[in-house]
Order: sequence, then structure tokens, then C-alpha cells
Amino acid sequence: MLTKPEPRKSVNVLVDARLLAEAKALGVNLSRAADEGLVKAIRDRKSQLWLEENRAAIEENNRFFEEHGLPFAEYRGF
Repeated sequence: MLTKPEPRKSVNVLVDARLLAEAKALGVNLSRAADEGLVKAIRDRKSQLWLEENRAAIEENNRFFEEHGLPFAEYRGF
């Protein structure tokens, strides 16, 4: 089943003129490249925020395992 494409929005952005010229010369689809760049930037930022928000819990878990070891470690075969 085909899904309805997401609506597009026209925006103005400033880009490095040399990058723009090279992209055009290589036939790069600028809209697609911008979308892909935004997807990556959003994913990276969400990851960074998640890590910042959960840093204390991660550090506490690490301290616990350093002090007490892994649960059921005696049953591990490796």
C-alpha cells in the first residue's frame, strides 16, 4: 500500500557557495541531501540529549556493577 508523501515546505538557507557549486556539478539533489542531513542532525542531537538526561543513571549502574559484579556471572560460559 502506498503512503501519502509528507508535505514539503520551501525554505531559504545559506550554504557554502563552493559546496553548492560542487553539488550542482555532481547532480546532487539538494532537497534530498538537505533532508538526509536534517535526519542525521536530529538523530544525533536526540542521542546526545538522551545520554545527557540519563548520564546519572548510567554512571550509577556502572558503579553498581563495578562494586557487585554482573548478576549471575558465575553461570557465564565465556
